[in-house]
Amino acid sequence: MTLNLTRRAALAGVAAAPLTAGLSSPLHAAGSGEAPKPLHARAFQVGDYTVHSLLAGSAARDGVQDIFGGGATDDAFAEVAAENFISDDKAQFYFTPTLVDTGSQKILFDTGLNAAGITQALADAGVTPDEIDVVVLTHMHGDHIGGMTTEAGAVTFANASYVTAAQEYDHWVGLPEGNGGADRVRANVAPQAEKMTFIEDGGSVASGITGMAAYGHTPGHMVYMIENGGQRLLLTADLANHYVFPFANPEWQTSFDTDKDAASASRRRVLEMLADSRTPMIGYHMPFPAAGFVETRGDGFRFVPVSYQMMG
Repeated sequence: MTLNLTRRAALAGVAAAPLTAGLSSPLHAAGSGEAPKPLHARAFQVGDYTVHSLLAGSAARDGVQDIFGGGATDDAFAEVAAENFISDDKAQFYFTPTLVDTGSQKILFDTGLNAAGITQALADAGVTPDEIDVVVLTHMHGDHIGGMTTEAGAVTFANASYVTAAQEYDHWVGLPEGNGGADRVRANVAPQAEKMTFIEDGGSVASGITGMAAYGHTPGHMVYMIENGGQRLLLTADLANHYVFPFANPEWQTSFDTDKDAASASRRRVLEMLADSRTPMIGYHMPFPAAGFVETRGDGFRFVPVSYQMMG
C-alpha cells in the first residue's frame, strides 16, 4: 500500500527550506532575486482521492521534557533526544490540517490556529474557503478550531457542513463558562451546531472515510482512515504531538492529553496497527509535510518521514 506524490507537488517540494519560528512564516530559499512562492501544501494520491497536507502555521517551543516526558527520567529523555539528533529542551511545532478531495467533495480535516493560516495553505493547494464542502473536527483544541472564524468573527467556510464526534462536542459544551477551551468551542463551534453531523466510533464521513475512536488526548478525539482504490492513509490528528518522543515511548505522558493513561493506550494501539499494516499516516503535528510511516523499534516505534518512495 503506497501513496503517489503528484507531479506538481514533487516539483514544488525541491524548493522547501527549514521553517522559522513564525506562526505563518514563508519558506524562502537562499539566494538573490525574488523569493519563490511559499510552500504550504503538498499533495498525495490515495487511489482516486487527492490528499493535501496543509501547513497552517509553525512555532518554536521550550520546555520539551515538561510537555512530552511525563514519567520519563532526565537521562532517558535526553538519551532519546540525542539518538534522534534533536534538543531535549526545544522543539518546533507544526500545525497541519488535511484536505481530501474525493472528486465530488472537498473535505477539510481541522482548521489550524487562525483563518489566515488555513486560508493561505488552501490557496497554495488551489482551493478557496468557499469551495470546502465539509469540515471535520478531529477534536476541539484551539489549534484545530481556530480557523473556523475570521478575526472579524465571520464564518470562514461559509458553504461547509461539519462533522465531529458526539462525545467530543458534548464534553466541551458541558463545561462551565470561564473555562478557556470550552469558551472557544462555544464561540467557534457551537454556532455551527445545526450544520453538524455527530458521529461515533466507526462513523462515516464520506465513501471510504471512517472515523476511529482514539480517546485520551481529549474525551472524543478521533483519527480518520482514508481508503480508496485499494490504498489507505490514516489521519492521526493529535494521537502523537511530536515525531520522536511519543513514538519512542508511547507511555510517556504528554501534557496536552486530558486522560493521559487513555491517550497512551490509544497511541500504542494505533501505532502498532500502523506498523503492522505498513499503512502511511499524516499526523497533525509532524514536521511538514507531516506524512510518513511507522516502524517498530524496541519497545516503541519510530516515525519514518516520506521521501521518494511515495512518488508516482
